[in-house]
Amino acid sequence: MSKALHPQAKFDPIPPDLDLHALVDRTPNFDWVVRISLSQIRRLGPSGFEKLVQLHVIEGGRPLVIEGWDRVLPSDLFSAKWLEKTYDKKQENVRDITAQSDIPMTTGHYLRSMRQLTNQWNPTNFRDERRQRLYLKDIDCPPEWLEHLRKVIPPNVFYMNENIAVNPTAENRGDDIFGAPEKAAAVAGDLMSSLPEEMRAQNLMCYIGHEGTYTPAHREMCASLGQNIMVEASEDGHGEKAGSSIWFMTETKDREVVREYFLSMLGHDIEIEKHFAQINAWKKANFPVYVVEQKVGDFILVPPLAPHQVWNRGTRTVKVAWNRTTVETLDLALHEALPRARLVCRDEQYKNKAIIYYTLDKYYKELNGAEESSEVGFLGLGQELMQNSARMKHMASDFRRLFALYTEVLIDEMFGLKQADIEYVPFDSNITCSYCRSNIFNRFLTCKCCVRQLINGDEDTYDICMECYVMGRSCVCISGLQWCEQWRWADLVEKHEIWRAMVVKQDGFVDLEYSPQPLELARRRSGKKSVAQVCQEQLRRRPWNDITKPPEAPAEESEPEPEVDENGRLKKKKRPSRKLKKGDVYRCHVCCHKDYTYKLNFCTTCTEAYCYGVLWRAFDMMPQAAMEAENWQCPKCLNICNCGTCRRSGNTTPYVPKNTLLGHDTRPIADDRSVESIVDFRMHNLNWLKAAGEENRSKDSRRMQRLREQADAEKAKDPLAHIDAADDAPHEMDSALQDSIMNGYGDQSHVLGQNAYAEDGPSTAQAANWPAEPGSRVETANVGGAQHFQNGGEGNSAYPDPSMMAGGRMMGMGFYEQDESADKILFDAFKMPSDDVFNNEPQIVVTVRSPRPATSTS
Repeated sequence: MSKALHPQAKFDPIPPDLDLHALVDRTPNFDWVVRISLSQIRRLGPSGFEKLVQLHVIEGGRPLVIEGWDRVLPSDLFSAKWLEKTYDKKQENVRDITAQSDIPMTTGHYLRSMRQLTNQWNPTNFRDERRQRLYLKDIDCPPEWLEHLRKVIPPNVFYMNENIAVNPTAENRGDDIFGAPEKAAAVAGDLMSSLPEEMRAQNLMCYIGHEGTYTPAHREMCASLGQNIMVEASEDGHGEKAGSSIWFMTETKDREVVREYFLSMLGHDIEIEKHFAQINAWKKANFPVYVVEQKVGDFILVPPLAPHQVWNRGTRTVKVAWNRTTVETLDLALHEALPRARLVCRDEQYKNKAIIYYTLDKYYKELNGAEESSEVGFLGLGQELMQNSARMKHMASDFRRLFALYTEVLIDEMFGLKQADIEYVPFDSNITCSYCRSNIFNRFLTCKCCVRQLINGDEDTYDICMECYVMGRSCVCISGLQWCEQWRWADLVEKHEIWRAMVVKQDGFVDLEYSPQPLELARRRSGKKSVAQVCQEQLRRRPWNDITKPPEAPAEESEPEPEVDENGRLKKKKRPSRKLKKGDVYRCHVCCHKDYTYKLNFCTTCTEAYCYGVLWRAFDMMPQAAMEAENWQCPKCLNICNCGTCRRSGNTTPYVPKNTLLGHDTRPIADDRSVESIVDFRMHNLNWLKAAGEENRSKDSRRMQRLREQADAEKAKDPLAHIDAADDAPHEMDSALQDSIMNGYGDQSHVLGQNAYAEDGPSTAQAANWPAEPGSRVETANVGGAQHFQNGGEGNSAYPDPSMMAGGRMMGMGFYEQDESADKILFDAFKMPSDDVFNNEPQIVVTVRSPRPATSTS
């Protein structure tokens, strides 16, 4: 396990004798998750329940518990005895949480060991790190359980549902003169079902755990909706302890606050799913925390992108869980979840872009078929009936939203100049990025020099997605890569036009602003370069590294004699200076180091250039955001540069980073042939925050207050405002359910304190092509304690190098500055890493021109 480059909160287990109800009662920001019963669900009816889930969970972003399912789960089927008897010899991998390893074990052996694994824990030894925590997780759900759950759980929230209007328990009317009712067109409860069966991700899983096993704080993959039902648990007696699970949950609309809290206060990234937050950390949080004690029959609905964690208690808990993809989650996935997962190399299992394509194809056929069917088209009333049908209106609305996402996908894949020699690889949904492990829908780059043979004779190609290549990720060759595509471009464009015509037809009118535009016009309206166009430019800019040439051996240097002071004590070694780079180099305006020009972005209105590392850590700008701008203006021209020279000039409003960046070392995860050539994403931005006057560890920092204000503004919006007045589904809900939807979307001062939203002053107006957010204006930071260099030769800087400005105080020590109260947050011991941590990259011999050009234009 690699050493952390910053202090991190430690894992602190939950004691077996915790009084959960007392904890919630005495903690101001803790509250119980809203619970409703099966009888209330029945009173709502199918459409009312669909609206409840839509308003409360998906749009409201709050968790929901539906209790009472144990009454419809037969104990002879959903029992440990049945599971042990039926699957006694089935081989599974049990997760040893402490050792971070898998142990092969049969299901029966694990079930028989659970009593012993539970009895090892007591209130005095629950922190013992030597004891095992064995969790049987992510195993296939028994098909017998699946079939029964399919019959009792509403179709709109069930696994892989293809049509929410189909009730699997409805009896066929074969004895009636009209026969069985035909399948009505309706949206799918889970859009994963739109994929061909061989492409689907099977995510219906079982989780069996004992006292002390847990799932770290995380968000559901690809912004999907989580469903989790406890189907069996141990009871007190016969040598067993009552089983239950404690959930700590948050809201979707608080996700940015939660993420920043984990980064700045705990030193962990919620995207990585490795840290189980301490109870004290949740108690000190500046956002509402929702608690669930899940028992048998409790069905939990987890909102998209809402962080949560789970702790198992007692001898045994058995849960069945699955995820659903909807139009809303696809939108969140493309714009938020996938970019962040790409940064930390979390694999994409749900093939989101392919789901968009296949769902559009499915819905188009159903919309077209419903209009042409004899039942609907009789007497020419088809169009009117379609427009008045709630199901068809819902499908048409989802079709429009999916089409907008599909347009975005195609725009990103459009070339700037005609590209020749594109290799065609038929789409089978199995090509993934060798670096970030995301699923590639169509176009990507591959390296013909880095192909290697596997033991079975297959070729292990090096394929890189366009987004990773723009970030500077690639194989060691860096350039000279070959373009590939999995769909004929003409076919994708033809589908776009057919589906665009359907959207216009469903609207019933054409509007120049509202109606979808042809693909080329939509691209022009985007106002930026496509990702494929940026890749074409970067392939020409970046040098090709010939991996067939052995790296030049560094010149041998004699070990310098140790220097001593007048008292005979050894002097500290001088920090080694940066190695001068030769060739096509240019000086960065902020760090003042000369670097290769392909590692800098040049301003179109002045002669300044900024290296991509500075743009990322000091200005919250990813390389793609800078590269895709047609006319990029630098921070100096926008009067937001935060370098020492610009600050001293007095004509700038220094930009303050909006979020904490802890950095990610992706080398253990990415393909071993990979490099990051333009930005070292392992580096944090804590020094930049310190230079701007922002505290390292504070839940009341300006960036935290800004995120808190944005979250409260989202919560204040009425979740019922967009509902059509003619739709009476919300009125079917009783007052208790209405209150559960509306409750908590107003002022949160009773949770956060009266002074939680102190004004920072007016926000700074910035150019439209720069990432500006309210509350980013701050006074000029006092950096008198930092060392300022005079302008001069290589290595001198008008702004201190972040890695050199600790100023006698170890960066990150702010994590330890807290009160010594009983509920303080505990941290692991931390030692500042040496400079060698960042100096073990493979040596790259740069060739100015590629002898094998990657692109050909015409």
